Amino acid sequence: MTQGKNERKLLMEIQNLSVDFKTKRGPLKAVTDASVIIHENESVALIGESGCGKTTLANAIVDILPLSATISGGKIMFYQENGSIVNLLDLKKNKMRYLLWNQIAMMFQASQSSFNPVKKVRMDFIDTVKAHDSSKSNDDILKKSGELLKLVMLDDEKVLNSYPHELSGGMKQRALLALSLLLDPRLIILDEPTTALDILTQVKILNLLNDLKASYGFSYLFITHDLSIVSELADIVVTMYAGRIIEKAPVKEFFENPKHPYSYGLIRAIPHLSLEQNELISIPGSPPDLVDAKPGCPFAPRCDRKLPRCVQEMPDTIPCQNEEHVYACWNPINGE
Repeated sequence: MTQGKNERKLLMEIQNLSVDFKTKRGPLKAVTDASVIIHENESVALIGESGCGKTTLANAIVDILPLSATISGGKIMFYQENGSIVNLLDLKKNKMRYLLWNQIAMMFQASQSSFNPVKKVRMDFIDTVKAHDSSKSNDDILKKSGELLKLVMLDDEKVLNSYPHELSGGMKQRALLALSLLLDPRLIILDEPTTALDILTQVKILNLLNDLKASYGFSYLFITHDLSIVSELADIVVTMYAGRIIEKAPVKEFFENPKHPYSYGLIRAIPHLSLEQNELISIPGSPPDLVDAKPGCPFAPRCDRKLPRCVQEMPDTIPCQNEEHVYACWNPINGE
């Protein structure tokens, strides 16, 4: 693919990715024909309700899908620093292991369980580097680890010499962020980066992520259902529903001019501190059964704009006037 507008350099292209899970009732289509582009120094948000395929898509990138999962189609093309392009799905375990942390790092949702509970935090930093470069000395690793911990506003001596249970949730979350930066990756995947954190710690984490992106120039792919985080952190917003990508847009345009009724519903569901609003707005119904998938648009049973065509045929992706904004809907908001 040619470089995008303004000569932005491509970092990753997920092309028509499909992931199925084996169940007793039959294959569950967790992700269907998903395509996402991430450029260098770009922050892409994956949004949607629980169970819509966000984490499955991210886990496919870093090759940690469960044994019951099968990638039934698609490619994940990664543009390396040396100019070569690799399909991550074709890499053998040893080559994929080299890319992980070196060029692609993932910060998991449960920071509480991301560190070894019976070892001091320093050993997670040492073991991560040693797994990729056994020639590095412990002193050199701990020196860089300390610098990164200070960068994320932590007392490096205290954290490195503590057991995970001795740190608060916010401290563990920031320590995990420092760990993900240890090998200078070009893409960091964040799964619900502020879940279970108090509001002040959330603000600290968001400001920190923006500062680090500006300073280091890496890219984020982050998963969230919290649209307030999206407005603060994202450059591009990707809406997923029932395993499908149904809208992609620059963040400002997403909030100001959503096209898909599901995206519009998510935005309307954001609580507002307003005297005029006395109740929370929600999207009626629930996501469909991904084992027994029906024809047509999966959102049609919950959509107040559905047409007869919507329950018969899944729409193709349609571009707006701004080609970076695309959606899959037969009857979009504001028409187009």
